[in-house]
Amino acid sequence: MWRAARLPIPQHAWFWIGILLLSAGAGLLYDALFHNGTPLVAAIHGFFIGACALLMERGTLLPRLQARLRLLPTFLYVPIAELAYVGMITLGHATGGVMVWSTGLTPEPFAAAVLPSLRVLVYALAVSALLVFVVRMRDLIGAEVFVNLLVGRYHRPVEEERIFLFVDVVGSTAYAETHGALKTQAFLGAVFATLAEPVRRCQGSTDDFIGDMAMITWPMARGLQGARCVACVLAIQESLSRDAAAWQERFGAVPRIRAALHGGPVVTAEVGVDRHKIAYFGDAVNVTARLEALCRTLDAPVLISGDLLAKLPRLPDGVRARPLGEHPVRGRDQALSVAALEPAPRAGRAAHEGRSSYSEAHPS
Repeated sequence: MWRAARLPIPQHAWFWIGILLLSAGAGLLYDALFHNGTPLVAAIHGFFIGACALLMERGTLLPRLQARLRLLPTFLYVPIAELAYVGMITLGHATGGVMVWSTGLTPEPFAAAVLPSLRVLVYALAVSALLVFVVRMRDLIGAEVFVNLLVGRYHRPVEEERIFLFVDVVGSTAYAETHGALKTQAFLGAVFATLAEPVRRCQGSTDDFIGDMAMITWPMARGLQGARCVACVLAIQESLSRDAAAWQERFGAVPRIRAALHGGPVVTAEVGVDRHKIAYFGDAVNVTARLEALCRTLDAPVLISGDLLAKLPRLPDGVRARPLGEHPVRGRDQALSVAALEPAPRAGRAAHEGRSSYSEAHPS
C-alpha cells in the first residue's frame, strides 16, 4: 500500500481549527456583550456549539438528514435546516454545560448550565449561519483558492512553479448517449465528489472542472514531497475501484479515469471583476492538457512528463514509471519525454525489473 508523507497537522485541518477558535471567540464576544463575567465558560460553550454545527454541516452527525435536506426546495430547506441547527446548538451547549458544571467552572445549577436560553439560541444561530456561509464559500471555490482570495496573495501576478494533474472521466460522451444528459451530470458529479477526499489528503487543490475533466494543482515543493502528486492519482483510482459494486448499482457503470501529471513555471494571478478566480498562465498548463490527450494515443491511463518525473525524489511504493520515449506536443518546440505510471510487479524477478524501469526513468 502506497503512503503519502504527511505533516503533523494536515494543511486542511488548520481551517477547521480556525473555525473552532472563531466559535470560542464568539463565545467570548457574547460574554463581553452581555457582561456575564464568565469568559472561560462562554468560550467553552462557543467551542462545543461550533463543533456540533460543523459536524452536522460536514455530514458526520445526522448524515442522512443532511442528504435529505439538500434535496428539498429552498422554501422548505431553510426552516427545516434552522430547526436542525437549533438541535445542534442545544447539543453543543449541553456538552459544554456538562463540562463546565462537572469541573466547577460555573456556579449555576445543572439545568441552567446545560440548557441554552432564548438569547443564547438566537445569538448562536446568527454566528452558526455566518460560519456555515464561510464553509460553503470555501467548498464552492476550493480551500486554497478561498484563502488566497481572502488574503489577496495573487492580487498582483506571481511567478511560481506548480504541478498540475488533469483527471478526465473516460467514456462520459458514450455514457451520455445511453443514459441522457441529466443522468450523466449526476454521474460526473458523483465522480468529482469522490475526488475530494484523495485531493484533500494529498494536500492538493481542485481548481477547476472543465466538462468531464478536473484540474488539480500543488505548489511544486508540496506536490513533490512524499510524491503527493502521484499518490493522489493512486488514491483516486483506489477510491473508485473500491466502490465498484455501488457505482454499478447506482449508475450502471464503474467510472474510469485518464490522468496526466506535469509541472513547471507559471504566472498565477487573480482575474475577474464581478466574479474573481485564480488563473494560471504558462506552458505548464498547456503541456499537461496535451499530455492528457496523449493518454488515448499511447493507451496509458496515467502519464507523467519526464521533466516532473526527474524532480521526484522517489515514487510511492508499488508504483513504477515505464518510459514511453519522446513525443511531439502541439505548441511546444521540443518533444516531451513521457512515462506511464503503473503498478510495479511485486515479487522476485518482476520486482527487480520494476526497479530497473524506475532507474531508467530517473537517469543520473
